[in-house]
Amino acid sequence: MAHTGEKPFESDQCGTAFLEKSALERYVTTHNEEKLFACDRCDQAFSHKSDLKQHTVTHTGEKRFQCNLCDTTLSEKSSLKQHIMTHTGEKPFKCELCDAAFSRKTALKYHVMIHTGEKPFECDLCDAAFSKKAALKRHVVTHAEEKPFKCDQCDSSFSEKSALKYHVMTHTGEKPFKCDLCDAAFTSSSALKYHVRAHTGEKPFKCELCDAALSTKSDLKYHVMTHTGEKPFKCGLCDAAFSRNTALKCHVRTHTGEKPFKCNLCSGAFSTKGNLNFHMMTHTGKKPFKCDICNAAFSLKTGLKYHVMTHTGEKPFKCDLCDAAFSRKYDLKGHMMTHSGEMPFNCDLCDAGFLKKSTLKNHVMTHTGEKPFQCDLCNAAFSLKSNLKQHAVVHSGEKPFHCDLCDAAFTSKAALKYHKMAHTGEKPFKCDLCVAAFSRKNYLKQHMVTHSGE
Repeated sequence: MAHTGEKPFESDQCGTAFLEKSALERYVTTHNEEKLFACDRCDQAFSHKSDLKQHTVTHTGEKRFQCNLCDTTLSEKSSLKQHIMTHTGEKPFKCELCDAAFSRKTALKYHVMIHTGEKPFECDLCDAAFSKKAALKRHVVTHAEEKPFKCDQCDSSFSEKSALKYHVMTHTGEKPFKCDLCDAAFTSSSALKYHVRAHTGEKPFKCELCDAALSTKSDLKYHVMTHTGEKPFKCGLCDAAFSRNTALKCHVRTHTGEKPFKCNLCSGAFSTKGNLNFHMMTHTGKKPFKCDICNAAFSLKTGLKYHVMTHTGEKPFKCDLCDAAFSRKYDLKGHMMTHSGEMPFNCDLCDAGFLKKSTLKNHVMTHTGEKPFQCDLCNAAFSLKSNLKQHAVVHSGEKPFHCDLCDAAFTSKAALKYHKMAHTGEKPFKCDLCVAAFSRKNYLKQHMVTHSGE
């Protein structure tokens, strides 16, 4: 709370809020006393000069209490005390129902409500209920759609001052919260907290419907929707629906073509910040996620995750209509279209249709002749980056894909795959008109001519 500025203890008589319950109790007694000390900047008045002095800090922004362990300064001594615990790791308030511990008694109080399900603060306009009054206050704004906090640098507006503060950092680039375990930095302490769990592997939020464990409460909330099928965020331009508002926002950009995230090193523009971050690694070559089983490295953690499945053989996403199984949900979705015959991405220059937008993009290059990927060692150029990568092996002579059944080695994974079929006898491409079967799709295609006479 020292970082967020949340003050959970509010006076029922005037709404003034405090960090500590004891401070609220002292303040309540002042309602019955004469208030001789008036603030010259607002309508507040106080019975003690010291209270006026402390109140004035809310106007001046003065932060008199300096942390001797970092550069942080705070306006209240109690806030400094709580802040120091972020350095010492001291968490004296223990939960009796689980292993959680907290630096503040109020944080423990709200945590216990997770166990009891208690939500004493109810919305008068809908059925929503909350464990914190501040959370109710934030929720009520969603009914009024009031966003009083305006950004000076763009058209964005926010319902909370704290949200504006974090938004401004997207303009300034300021990221004051640094990770001690890597070079990552963040605009908020909560984002840093969640990031650190990527290092520690901590996943404190358990799903009651399966064995899944998540690192954040919001991730658990969205995970539960995969069980319930709930998708409350609907697209106004098509039938798509999503479990997250951010996913809907990104989806809408596929209709509008908006790509607000620009690369400062080239002309690239992207619809999501994640795609921009991924793209930036093509400039830096950075691949921080290493495989423990082989020498492969990846720019994204998800890339490593799916790669590991090639070692383990794990394919958790199974087709309900055939025996096919996939390591990625996205691949299963594409496979399902082979049953339905759906081809959502159509070429404007011919009648071709494709399952994936990326495949359509590559196909269009066969019309335009565009070959943006140039070889540095010869004049060869390619429409696909993967083809350039495979071509580069011609110069290096490298054959990184080795058969584990013989001494053969190959320049591409696909070539190794087809080679292994010579060992196993596998012929997955079957003719619908006779008993013939083939190890490659193009062999089947050539065979079909014998039936059609083309």
